[in-house]
Amino acid sequence: MTIITSEDCGNSPKNTFLQDLTIAFARSDNAYILDRITHDVRWEIVGAAHVTGKADFVAMIAQMDASDVAEITVLHVVSHGKAGAVNGTRKFKSGKAEAFCNVYEFSNAKAERVKEIKSYVIPMK
Repeated sequence: MTIITSEDCGNSPKNTFLQDLTIAFARSDNAYILDRITHDVRWEIVGAAHVTGKADFVAMIAQMDASDVAEITVLHVVSHGKAGAVNGTRKFKSGKAEAFCNVYEFSNAKAERVKEIKSYVIPMK
């Protein structure tokens, strides 16, 4: 898998955290992801799914298969206080591509864990 990272992270630990989390999703690095979410995490993939709690979150990510991901590009990462966002694109070996934006809410201002994710995914031509 080709990974193209954002230059937005620079000196921001929160931005680096979000970029690393995004890459972990692309790689299906579930152990990394689960160590960085709260027990009562909420995740909405707008128009597709909504889960609450770590058990449902685990079931959702278990269904995701990164073996078809050929490239992920993280375009921008921004964070402020208890919130952050990442946008970019994913290209698949099948030839499909999609744009994404994940908006995160941290459990605290130190950004130690994620308590909420809202994902927007749009197919690209």
